[in-house]
Amino acid sequence: MKKIVSSKKGNEKKAWLVGGGIASLASAAYLIRDGHMSGKNIHIFEESDKQGGALDAQNSPEKGYVMRGGRMLEEHYGCTYDLLSFIPSLDDPGKSVTDEITIFNKKIKTYAEARLVRDGKKLDMKSLGFSEEDRVDFIKLIATQEDALGTERINEWFKPAFFKTNFWFFYCTTFAFEPWHSLVEFRRYLLRFIHLFPGDGLRHLTGIWRTPKNQYESIVLPLVAWLKKKGVVFEMGSRVAGLDFKSRKTGKRVIGIHYLRDGKQEKVTLGRNDFVFVTNGSMTADSTYGSMISAPVLQEKKTDGAWKLWESIAKESSEFGRPEVFDTHIAESKWESFSLTFKSPLFFDLMEKFTSNEAGTGGLVTFTDSNWLMSIVLAHQPHFNHQPKGIFVGWAYGLFPDKIGNYVKKKMSDCTGEEFLIELCHHLNFDRDIPEIVKSAIIIPCMMPYITSQFLVRAKGDRPLVVPKNSENLAFIGQYAEVPDDCVFTVEYSVRTAQTAVYSLLHLDKNPTPIYKGQYDIKVLFDSFKTMHE
Repeated sequence: MKKIVSSKKGNEKKAWLVGGGIASLASAAYLIRDGHMSGKNIHIFEESDKQGGALDAQNSPEKGYVMRGGRMLEEHYGCTYDLLSFIPSLDDPGKSVTDEITIFNKKIKTYAEARLVRDGKKLDMKSLGFSEEDRVDFIKLIATQEDALGTERINEWFKPAFFKTNFWFFYCTTFAFEPWHSLVEFRRYLLRFIHLFPGDGLRHLTGIWRTPKNQYESIVLPLVAWLKKKGVVFEMGSRVAGLDFKSRKTGKRVIGIHYLRDGKQEKVTLGRNDFVFVTNGSMTADSTYGSMISAPVLQEKKTDGAWKLWESIAKESSEFGRPEVFDTHIAESKWESFSLTFKSPLFFDLMEKFTSNEAGTGGLVTFTDSNWLMSIVLAHQPHFNHQPKGIFVGWAYGLFPDKIGNYVKKKMSDCTGEEFLIELCHHLNFDRDIPEIVKSAIIIPCMMPYITSQFLVRAKGDRPLVVPKNSENLAFIGQYAEVPDDCVFTVEYSVRTAQTAVYSLLHLDKNPTPIYKGQYDIKVLFDSFKTMHE
């Protein structure tokens, strides 16, 4: 029997947010700060028992620390730093989370000495490796309007040699692009991060910022703590299965929310001043884990509610997007990450000697001759709150999980954590130390079927507008809503959708934080052009 929960039909505004990721958390924060909505009138439905979405982490020195991934930050993330500027740090409530991140990055500076590795040796990174043909194609792409690119793929624009350049290895592993991904998204990235081209911003990752600890503890936990203090209601373990709509002359309106909790079907009946924010889709949906002795099993049957909900909503209107563009091409959207925990300093000591970087100062190390195109990063230690002394945590990933390893003759997707570590050690020429390294390690592989689904080729309308034209009280937020010019697969994008949704639905006289556009800076353009010819 359904339990009916009716919202007030008075003048008091209420908000119902679907998904507990950063987009929903940010939306709730802006509803309170800028929309002056009472926290007790904001409900966040989350299917799992943990907030944060893709910004998650699990803390266990005994079983191994786990991070499915982490998003890069950089200086010009105006939306992100605006959000975190009014969220107090949990470690020092006198400082904001933005203050904390800024102070940390001034203290712990990045300069990757071993960004690219081949045959166990660091590569010279002075040149991006462009041919004249690559430069022409590159400039032509920048000058071409987005609408003219359609559903073209990156490898349909550039010649095969381009995908062997230092630039491609820098770029594809920093941002997780594959050759078959959307040319439109690639162009957006080129423009959005063009200021990283000159100098060492791209080659040595000096333009990349980090959080003091993992992003769950550095961003999600303080944000959740602030929201709870404001009275926001977190409906954990609640899976939203569908929305009821009513069409009127003025537009389409959500009038009900159906959800499952503890095996029971429940419903919220919405009033005239209720708003709904939906995180449509999920890049970490149906993730599966392995262990030192087992490989993760690829989950191809949708069990997570995010995609099913979007599919249900999309049937109501063509303006609500086309989820099948993003959730039916697992072979092109999957890859695998590995959380690394070491109970001995040996691996970290060897890596620091090899890279000439202390842990936390070097960024990704990419093995350009790896069949899996592996990359690894050693985090600044400790990377977790309460991480015991003598425990060391890092992260790695591979973009080609279906390829056979160079040393371990198995597909990466079929490898255990131990086999991944053995492959990694061979690429580093740590062969003689492998038995001792393996003995001290807990490597947890994670297969993610949709992790770069937001990069798949798409056409106009495949992603819904944050507030569709005929929507009266529904907004889409997160990685699969359309925001012109900005880049998906970033925290910044999720926060921008949150700002856009709140300001639009509530009709506030306020605009989202402007996007930094370095392509209009003459110095940035000149320095970038010069760098392309080095």
